[in-house]
Amino acid sequence: MEAQLSDQKIEEIKSDFSFFDRDGNGQIDLPEFIELLTVLSPKTKASHVEEGFKLIDSNDDGYIDFEEFLAWWQEGWWEY
Repeated sequence: MEAQLSDQKIEEIKSDFSFFDRDGNGQIDLPEFIELLTVLSPKTKASHVEEGFKLIDSNDDGYIDFEEFLAWWQEGWWEY
């Protein structure tokens, strides 16, 4: 059962999302995701990056939107 996030926490997560959405298009593409993981988890293996991206990109459109990012964050991004 997922805990309900406060509006403040969602805003903090949205700020993190926006930081890595370098082109400001509302989506994180693979190069932006690589940068995100380099910051959050520097020891992440290259082979896991693309696999992780595909897992988070639940609609397979080649981008991670905020809803997908939020779901990933709630599931525990540190496990990737």
